Amino acid sequence: MAQVRPMRADARRNYERLLKAAAAAFAEHGENASLDDIAKRAGVGSGTLYRHFPTRQALLEAAYVDRIEAIAARADALAAELPPGEALTQWLHELCVGTIQVRGLKALVGSAVADGGSAALTVCGTSIKGAATRLVEAAQREGTLRADIEPIEVLRLAHGVTTASELADGEGTRIRRYLSLLTEGLRP
Repeated sequence: MAQVRPMRADARRNYERLLKAAAAAFAEHGENASLDDIAKRAGVGSGTLYRHFPTRQALLEAAYVDRIEAIAARADALAAELPPGEALTQWLHELCVGTIQVRGLKALVGSAVADGGSAALTVCGTSIKGAATRLVEAAQREGTLRADIEPIEVLRLAHGVTTASELADGEGTRIRRYLSLLTEGLRP
């Protein structure tokens, strides 16, 4: 078995600076922020960026993994305090709002719910899908969600709600209305 060596102190600092620069660049320019600009902001060369993050997707995920984990944990908190159907609706609302508020997050969530690809194997994809599965299955057991709905379908529909709300006003103010229309259609 290959042993993983700990990162040298300078490599760790570069990694942290890259994450900080990436989060700032993605917040300003969305998921298509210039990787060269991110490397410059971090004070490193492009080679260092690619050594740590071989793809844009890897950098995007590393920059937002904490936020995605918090969104996933929120599903469990809501499940503990609300009935299952309400917990699912509230979580979907928070997910949609979060993907509009944090530029770049929408692309990450979108890739996590897309067919195929390696996105399904990422930490972010696993966290979001797991949270959705727990909430969807609880709402189905409660009888407030159709039994033939798959958790991935709910995530894809929520992603569509986010897009529709952005198209309507760019601010996401219609998310509640659109989610209400969606959840009405998902009831048995």
